Amino acid sequence: MKVLLTGAAGQLGQALIASSPAEVELIACSRAELDLANPEACRAAVQAHRPDWVLNAGAYTAVDKAESEPELAQAVNAGAPGAFAEALAATGGRLLQVSTDFVFNGAQGSPYRPEQPLDSLGVYGATKAAGETAALKLLGARVLRTSWVYGPVGKNFCLTMLRLHALKAAAGESLGVVADQVGCPTSTLTLAAACWRAISVEGPQILQWSDAGAASWYDFAVAIGELGVQAGLLERAARVKPLTTADYPTLAQRPSYSLLDCTASRLALGLEPLHWREGLAEVLRCMAAAHP
Repeated sequence: MKVLLTGAAGQLGQALIASSPAEVELIACSRAELDLANPEACRAAVQAHRPDWVLNAGAYTAVDKAESEPELAQAVNAGAPGAFAEALAATGGRLLQVSTDFVFNGAQGSPYRPEQPLDSLGVYGATKAAGETAALKLLGARVLRTSWVYGPVGKNFCLTMLRLHALKAAAGESLGVVADQVGCPTSTLTLAAACWRAISVEGPQILQWSDAGAASWYDFAVAIGELGVQAGLLERAARVKPLTTADYPTLAQRPSYSLLDCTASRLALGLEPLHWREGLAEVLRCMAAAHP
């Protein structure tokens, strides 16, 4: 099976490369090799490689910056899946589009089911929703939504918190983190496994995958400190102070409750969920092993 992977240099892309099944002929493209903002380049890559699947893990993910760069976010998050779908329709390949909990507004206060209508709050979520729509026009395409992604490499909340825990603890200061936004942290290690399974088994067109449980950003930050000390990545953790969304204003509005109902998708993929704290401990152990 030939798979064209986008976003190869990103945190999910690196996890996908590391866990690529032996039977997969992987064509891994970073942003330098394939500009997702260029639809002609996307179509040309499909025509040149004629993959069985395009696994579109690349995205414009700067949630706040997207508010001032809507055209670029639209080109990458919606234009690229559309171009891939168009080209794959001609070559007979399929598309797995990785999407986000931010396609929902977070107002319902209970986990979102895959079939629910989309209603995003900002440019990032709206462009990812448009990307889902573009992808699903292709026969056999699949969407895999996830949430609060982090891993041992790249730019993510976990790595930022490790750095801030070290700085604040050394200075004897507390670390303020928003406590009134609820979702579920998802490790790139478990997400990569779900992506590979999604292109190897049949099932619903729209899948949702996150690690198990629920957390606020505050809960996540506290756990990063505790488990970071246990893993030997931190000498000590800073005290974490809960903030409200109003205390920490951002350019983009974020959903206050964006848990995804993954029950049907877990059954379809045949994967057992891992609690997010266990996923976090695994990521931190990987980091500690890489930098003893």
